[in-house]
Amino acid sequence: MDTRRIIDNAIEIPVVTSFSRFGFETRRRLAKWEPLDGYDLRGRVITLTGATSGLGRAAAEQLARCGATLVLVGRNPERNAETAAAITSATGNDGVSHWAADMGDLDQVRSLADHILGAHDRLDVLIHNAGALTASREVASDGTEATVASQVVGPFLLTNLLLDRLEASAPSRVLTMSSGGMYAAPLQVDGLQMNEDSYRGTDQYARAKRAQVTLNEMWAHRVGERGIRFHSMHPGWASTPGVDAALPRFAAVMGPVLRTAMQGADTLVWLAADDGEPLGTNGGFWLDRRRRPIHRLPGTRRSDTPDRRARLWSLIATLASCQDPWTGSD
Repeated sequence: MDTRRIIDNAIEIPVVTSFSRFGFETRRRLAKWEPLDGYDLRGRVITLTGATSGLGRAAAEQLARCGATLVLVGRNPERNAETAAAITSATGNDGVSHWAADMGDLDQVRSLADHILGAHDRLDVLIHNAGALTASREVASDGTEATVASQVVGPFLLTNLLLDRLEASAPSRVLTMSSGGMYAAPLQVDGLQMNEDSYRGTDQYARAKRAQVTLNEMWAHRVGERGIRFHSMHPGWASTPGVDAALPRFAAVMGPVLRTAMQGADTLVWLAADDGEPLGTNGGFWLDRRRRPIHRLPGTRRSDTPDRRARLWSLIATLASCQDPWTGSD
């Protein structure tokens, strides 16, 4: 094991050193990362949800600087248009378009898929980044808890609807922005959607993020032979408007060590742009351009059984009301 990996492993053990700005800066210098500006993405089509603020906004601008053709997705049409115009002005890339869709509304997800398929004859990267932590329990139009609807069910449906186009564009990628908060959550199926009496926003968010990471591995296993690479990642602790709104005390106390939005988005852009390890592997969970384990606690590892995984896939496919792309057995 080389010195760089030994130091990286030492940083990884305490959460504070791993997730903070210190972890990012140390790993970047040790590994001598390729600067993101060095990637040429001209001719590649990338769809990015949750693109108007925070990590998504930072990633979108960097991808545009690299020359990618972008479809930016957010819930608010006016905000989408403002973001696309600002990115075009800042980067000189006139291949930035936008579409309004709430990822928790399955009809809007279907309309988004139709738009992408009609507007572009290829799709190189699909990035699931939309997400929010809400203090009170909300439900989507179909009655599904809103966090699960927008961060698990909607992305599952969109991936399903775009799967053939992704295969036709192979090698292609589906990337999911998850959260280190999922480390505290066991894999839930029956309890994935918290009820009104037990609801806590941070717990519901962590359960949804655990489901995201698990489904990422399952997508890779079940359809990876079609030339599509599936990866999820977490950004560490980054300073974003979402964190400020959802976790104000955490943001205030940890502010001096939080990563910038671009530092949090770095690995996402790298996974979308680099043709080395991101294409040579599948089903990974990443932080700071290195693959990480999906479990840090024995309890969450014990919850991650083949039976529970199979039931999770079946549940989400049912909630998404879509044809299950998988008909085999694990």
